Amino acid sequence: MTTSPAASKTTSADSPLDFEKALAELEQQVHRLEGGELSLEEALKAFESGVQLTRQCQQALDQAEQKVSLLLARADGSVDSQPFSPARDDA
Repeated sequence: MTTSPAASKTTSADSPLDFEKALAELEQQVHRLEGGELSLEEALKAFESGVQLTRQCQQALDQAEQKVSLLLARADGSVDSQPFSPARDDA
């Protein structure tokens, strides 16, 4: 089975896309799929690429979370974690 150019860019260990580029490409694939003008084969390739991009983005987020946890780790091994509360703009 051949892979689409987008899929080959995301699976190469030599030059993985950074998170922002992968997310932008994923959004582009979603718009193409939502447009409804792709053939079945093109839609399947776009979907496959989207799944790979989703996995890559999730992996990047997992790695970032691990780095944050390491940065917040205390000398005694405990982690100083606090729930995230986003700023509210409706005030």
